[in-house]
Amino acid sequence: MIPMKKKDKKDAVLPWVFLLQIMALCFVIPTGPVARAETEGFDGLVEPRLVVKLGSAAFGVIEKIHVDRGDNVKEGQVLATLQSGVEKATMELAKTQAQFEATVQARKAELDFAVRNQERRKELFEKKTLPLQDWDETETRRILAEISLKEAVEKQRLAEMEYRRALETYRRTIIKSPLTGVVVERFMHPGEYIENQPLMTLAQIDPLYVEVVMTVANLGIVEVGQKATIRPESPVGGLYEAEVIVVDRVLDGASGTFGVRLELPNPDYRLPPGLKCKVMFHR
Repeated sequence: MIPMKKKDKKDAVLPWVFLLQIMALCFVIPTGPVARAETEGFDGLVEPRLVVKLGSAAFGVIEKIHVDRGDNVKEGQVLATLQSGVEKATMELAKTQAQFEATVQARKAELDFAVRNQERRKELFEKKTLPLQDWDETETRRILAEISLKEAVEKQRLAEMEYRRALETYRRTIIKSPLTGVVVERFMHPGEYIENQPLMTLAQIDPLYVEVVMTVANLGIVEVGQKATIRPESPVGGLYEAEVIVVDRVLDGASGTFGVRLELPNPDYRLPPGLKCKVMFHR
């Protein structure tokens, strides 16, 4: 056996080292778009859950506005009131009339008396000691008493309906918030006449929506109920968890994309809408 020289041994080892380096590189090269999506994330935009241009159900002069731009509001909170002197007076009058029960009570008393009187005279009439004309008069009074009571009850019911109508008219002059959120913009001031124009814009920002546009190549990797990590752009930053609530079932053929919507809790209003973000979907 001929011994190998030192140089020959080095030359024999080099091909194996080169092969091992190539094999190592194969394990670190990304293999497709899914791997990039999990590491780099998809571009997303944080938006309010709901934006409302608040108007008024009634026309009139604005008496007072209780909030301004940037204020937090609660659902049902009074935001503004219109001048309502006439509506309030009408409502109070209708309320008094609806609660007035003396007429109904008087008609009940008249009917009770007519019934008792008829019962007393019935025995006399059956014994032929009461003339037919007197008996007919007694029965007629009882019938008229019944009709009077029904009329009084019907008037009472109409008065209650009129009160409810007047109350609703008065309530329409009080503008309340339909949601819990923030005032984005205010358009009008006290003393102005509101008709068809909006009074202010409100936004519900808890929860928030995160809108993502994905290419058709990513179709099938996201489903409703799937969790995702949201990383807002600077200077907000941080990591937040959201859940997929909508995956569009109709694609945009022109761009070859589809939309995904995620719901992002925002109880402390820490995240402002309008932020760009990265969305990393969980597996």
